[in-house]
Amino acid sequence: MRFNVLFFLVLLGVLYISLAQGLYEDCCLNYSKEIKSSIKKRVCGYRRQEQDGGCNLPAIVFKLKGGRQFCTRPGDKWVQELIKQTDKIQQKNKKLKKICGNH
Repeated sequence: MRFNVLFFLVLLGVLYISLAQGLYEDCCLNYSKEIKSSIKKRVCGYRRQEQDGGCNLPAIVFKLKGGRQFCTRPGDKWVQELIKQTDKIQQKNKKLKKICGNH
């Protein structure tokens, strides 16, 4: 009887660990500093990362046309300007969303 309980607890532990790895969130761990203007021109979208769940930092995550991403501090002036610029471009050009994909 004790062996069955012990076996069951070990099995639950293994399942818990494997499920926890599947729930990994894509979170920013640090911020990028000032970005070169050539990279800013390749920004096609962004998303906001809130400080909740598994993510410890609030961030703005910019997505580049090639699929790469970089994390920035939401309060920085250049970040706010890049958000406005990206929003303006997206309003003018709806096909930009197709190039960038969902964000």
